[in-house]
Amino acid sequence: MGSVVIFAPSPVLTVTVEEVDGTPDIHIHAGGQGVWQARMLKALGAEVTMCGVFSGETGRILKHLIDDEGVTVLPVSGEGNSGAYVHDRRSGERDVVAESPGHRLTRHELDELYGLTLQAGMKAGTVILSGTGREDSVPPDMYRRLTADLRTAGCTVVADLAGERLKGILAGKPSVVKMSDSEVVDSGRASASETDQLVEAMHALAAEGAESVIITRAKLPSLFLSDGEISEIHVPQFEPVETSGAGDSLTAGVAAVLADRGSLHDAVVLGTAAGAHNVTRHGLGSGEASAIREVAKLVRIIALGDTSEDEPAEQLSPDELARKVRKS
Repeated sequence: MGSVVIFAPSPVLTVTVEEVDGTPDIHIHAGGQGVWQARMLKALGAEVTMCGVFSGETGRILKHLIDDEGVTVLPVSGEGNSGAYVHDRRSGERDVVAESPGHRLTRHELDELYGLTLQAGMKAGTVILSGTGREDSVPPDMYRRLTADLRTAGCTVVADLAGERLKGILAGKPSVVKMSDSEVVDSGRASASETDQLVEAMHALAAEGAESVIITRAKLPSLFLSDGEISEIHVPQFEPVETSGAGDSLTAGVAAVLADRGSLHDAVVLGTAAGAHNVTRHGLGSGEASAIREVAKLVRIIALGDTSEDEPAEQLSPDELARKVRKS
């Protein structure tokens, strides 16, 4: 695999409490969208560089944790504290004990972060632009300028964002935009998560600057727009353990293949497999490359409206998945 740079302005320190045999089991990890994308990229064998701001006690711990995962960190030393949260999952649900979004990034921090990302991105050739815990942490215009400058330098830019930040990125002409159907509706680009409305929104995203668009739809096939054509992405439905992080795994898989000079079709196939595999695991953005590549053999991309290959969606248990993979 090739090299990917992740623009991750403000990673988050995560503390999760689970229960094993009646005893609290405490997990401390680096988290946030960019971290989960980096974790999956590493699992797929890509070289990963992360550009972010690390502040205070939480920032110092975060940097060490990300370093330990084999990610090259290009840090900006911040003036406040990086974000953090404590979640209790002993009930089977995520109960919030405490959350801190971290400080709003200063102009000097943003300037330094911009320069680091632009330099690293030009060297690697492929960049993922990820979000922040705070909506006001990075101005939308910075996403626009960064996208435009990276594209001018010949880089592939993959974005997984919504809202005002997405508007900025679209103005910079990104290579790939990934959204969920709920994000499309929440942003006002569609009034409901209906196929015809999502298709219309995808064409609008392309008209605003996106070269290609992927919209995920939970248990329904994802939608894929490329060269003006809409396709559906079919993959067996696995029994979920944790659905959070699946979209970030998809984005990472797409970027990994594009960084390795693979086709967009192959990128979407591997990304879909990475997202599907990730829901079977507790670790967000985690996975095994060999398993993901086996799952990729089960992914089908068909033209929207083509009923010649229609078949009932499969619901597979881990054991059934293992048997199906062995047969493929």
